[in-house]
Amino acid sequence: MRYTFLFSILVLLSLSCSKDKFSSTPSLKFTSVNTTSLRNHQLIQFNLSFTDAAGNLTDSIYVQEVVPNCTLSNFNQLYPLPAFPTSKNQKGDLIVTFGYNVSGYSTISPKCMKNDTAVFRFVLRDKANHASDTASSPPIILYYQ
Repeated sequence: MRYTFLFSILVLLSLSCSKDKFSSTPSLKFTSVNTTSLRNHQLIQFNLSFTDAAGNLTDSIYVQEVVPNCTLSNFNQLYPLPAFPTSKNQKGDLIVTFGYNVSGYSTISPKCMKNDTAVFRFVLRDKANHASDTASSPPIILYYQ
């Protein structure tokens, strides 16, 4: 019984200590989105969190829009990241913003003359060409006019 208790404490300590260790591959997690239904002249903001052990992220994040019922709407693009100081074992938050016919923002809109339901996927790379896991948004409805 005593050894089981000691073993349990050692396991808990080892698990809690490993939480703060960053991998050489960047980590990316979807945290939230400001809306799941986007209409004309609105902005959509995707909030993501990341970690990077080496502090060597590239200057952009890969974004993919997937619309199963309208392949004309699908896109792949590199979204520029703002300049920020880098350091080892870096942790932070990213906001990716698109506009539906909003001047000054990367544009998204339905392309098949009807409402689209899209999922957005995000991948972060570092300068050593390591890619994070894909972070995905919930389904987003893009209303046609």
